[in-house]
Amino acid sequence: MTSSDFFEQLAQQFTNQLPFVAYKKPNQLAVKAMLQDSNQLHFTTNFEDSGFVFSPFKNEDNTVLFPLDKSKVIDCLFDSKPDQVKSQLSSTINVSAKAKHIQIVEKAISEIEDGSFKKVVISRVETETFPEDNTLLLFKKLLATYKTAMVYCWYHPKVGLWLGATPETLLKVEGNRFLTMSLAGTQQYKNTVDVQWQSKEQEEQQLVTDFIVGSLESSVSSINLGTTETIKAGILLHLKTKISGLLKPENGLQSVIAKLHPTPAVCGLPKENAKQFILKNEGYNREYYTGFLGEINIKQAKTRNTNRRNVENNAYGSVKTISHLFVNLRCLQIKDNQALIYVGGGITKDSIPENEWEETVAKSKTVKNLL
Repeated sequence: MTSSDFFEQLAQQFTNQLPFVAYKKPNQLAVKAMLQDSNQLHFTTNFEDSGFVFSPFKNEDNTVLFPLDKSKVIDCLFDSKPDQVKSQLSSTINVSAKAKHIQIVEKAISEIEDGSFKKVVISRVETETFPEDNTLLLFKKLLATYKTAMVYCWYHPKVGLWLGATPETLLKVEGNRFLTMSLAGTQQYKNTVDVQWQSKEQEEQQLVTDFIVGSLESSVSSINLGTTETIKAGILLHLKTKISGLLKPENGLQSVIAKLHPTPAVCGLPKENAKQFILKNEGYNREYYTGFLGEINIKQAKTRNTNRRNVENNAYGSVKTISHLFVNLRCLQIKDNQALIYVGGGITKDSIPENEWEETVAKSKTVKNLL
């Protein structure tokens, strides 16, 4: 399908107020979409369905499902150079928002010093005027700008309209093989990824790694840690460690997700203490920000040999069931012709409140620069 036909079908679905999700996985040119055939709201609780899920931060809330068998699947190749036009939005600091964020960060540090938790992620939401009619144009800009991210546009008339460009995999499962990542620590990209990391960022990232490994130990038959590396995500740098291995046969997708979500990269440690602090102190509902999204239980044929002279061997190709979920970061919600931009950062005992505010400002530019 041509790119123009693809976006025309998305526009038609949007005009008809029918649910859809369009998305591009990291480092791929193919953009896929699932167009649901009615405005019915479907949920999954056991993660045994096949389709695309959209799940909130609070894991006790419902996970929305676009079922594969009730959706039309389309795709196209999208390759476009980033728009170099700078945002016309004001960079004026919201003094009251800054004061409030710093106050919550200071309270979090005090709680950490008192031993309530080791880390907590504090977030906030910025609001900018944004005409809803420009949604698909913004999606194209995100696709062109963030090649290494999971870029998506998700819409359900009974839930809302969300877009994002997230750098973080929550979980990828292919057969019994799994892949996840520990992603934490942030600094601004300044023309090189060969940078020094402060002890605060290194400790923050290690906390996430240790939590993931500890959480998965009882569910896996083997686990491997990659080397920690610096990765570029738009205008930011992060520390990343890949974690992979084999799941025990008795562990389904639901049990593994429950152990991982929400990770310390979006919540804190210990998980429940940090979560309660967030719910009491952030002062707004995160909704789907820091939740997760992606394909579950998609069947994909794998052939052993693509050599044309070995066509008979292709009959022995396997069909694997693949799930690929991403943490919903660097995202925004379009509501009442406004863009609600969600940003946050990890707080540890070594956090400096002013620096934590500046980190959220830098993260907000991931999206704001394209509005």
